[in-house]
Amino acid sequence: MSGRTKWSPGSLLVRGGRLIDPEQDLDGSYDVLIEDGLVAEVGEGVTVAADVPVFEAEGRVVTPGLLDIHVHLREPGQEYKEDIESGTRAAVAGGFTALACMANTDPANDTPSVTEHILKQAERFGHCRVYPVGAVSKGLAGDELAEIGEMHKAGIVAISDDGHPIENPELMRRALMYAQQFDLPLVQHAQDLLLSGKGVMHEGEYSTRLGIAGIPGAAEDAMVARDILLVEDVGGRYHVQHLSTARSLELVRQAKARGLTVTCEVTPHHLLLSDRTVFESGLDPNTKMNPPLRSEDDRQALIAGLQDGTIDLIASDHAPHHPDEKELDFVDAPFGILGLETTLPLCLNRLVGGGVVTLERLVALLTCEPARIMGLPGGTLAVGSPGDVTVIDTEREVVVDPNGGQSRSCNTPFAGWQLKGAAVATVVAGQVAYRAES
Repeated sequence: MSGRTKWSPGSLLVRGGRLIDPEQDLDGSYDVLIEDGLVAEVGEGVTVAADVPVFEAEGRVVTPGLLDIHVHLREPGQEYKEDIESGTRAAVAGGFTALACMANTDPANDTPSVTEHILKQAERFGHCRVYPVGAVSKGLAGDELAEIGEMHKAGIVAISDDGHPIENPELMRRALMYAQQFDLPLVQHAQDLLLSGKGVMHEGEYSTRLGIAGIPGAAEDAMVARDILLVEDVGGRYHVQHLSTARSLELVRQAKARGLTVTCEVTPHHLLLSDRTVFESGLDPNTKMNPPLRSEDDRQALIAGLQDGTIDLIASDHAPHHPDEKELDFVDAPFGILGLETTLPLCLNRLVGGGVVTLERLVALLTCEPARIMGLPGGTLAVGSPGDVTVIDTEREVVVDPNGGQSRSCNTPFAGWQLKGAAVATVVAGQVAYRAES
């Protein structure tokens, strides 16, 4: 069954914390009682039987379990980078109780048998809930639709060729129409490959100064514009992954104003870093991702989009790579960085601590909003909801240590960053899946 973990449902009382649940418009001192894996009661002074475990959360922030809808678990086929066990272990250490894993595995998740394999592995080895995303096209080749209906029966929650844009407009059009039969969102890596060419960083001042081939912002913008036109014609739920440019953001803003079902996400690294970071790092391969770190103007536009509500959610785009791969020179190294263990501390410290968004808004960006867009259970602690909880210490000091995390890989541009705020406990289905050391 989609989303199962290796534990049987448990019972737990989370007592005395500041509960923030944007879906229910709750922000105050409440206890949360979980029975048999589901939220049974939320209130003040909740009492329980002597045999029910109690987690004392006084002085901490209690939220619905965090959801990350853009994660690469690499299994099957690339377990040397990450697997379901290590990826979900990193997830709960970062405060996430559920994640959606992308289809660019080897083989790709383009058939129900691969979907079923992922779910079985998650049931056996997962530390949190795992929701597979199925491929749009067979083999991610962009030529022929994958077995979307059969994968839906097997348990996928969305379709995406992430890692590969859907270049063929007719295939994209048919995918948008077909996905509506199953109420599945189509999640797009928006990139015109003819425009991006052999680029490896953002095209601009710093790529010119470095003599490095650049990826223009128009490569993203042109694809987003095309896709929105198709959505306007045929409908469908369309979601832009890792949006990175000011112009793409404006296109999404206009589409929303026209009433189209268009949503988007942004990553912490695109909110906090720019192409200047690549320049100042001396072409550190850990600053190489796709889409690339954009200009400071783009970064500031994303901040504004976060504040005005155009951006719907934050997702990590957790993309682990073996150290040997990231030790190649910048041009030859693969795109991608880790994110599951750094997303929450980065957002707490630099976004909430920096006055960019309120804590309540950040919680919504990581809980009810991703649940809404992907149609997932959770994202709230309403009675009857999954008993998934994240307990946060906003004063906990952490230092990003690439070699000290739970992932099999260590590729991060945030090494050595000193941050304040982190998850100290993660509860999945009433069972404590992670608890920080004192």
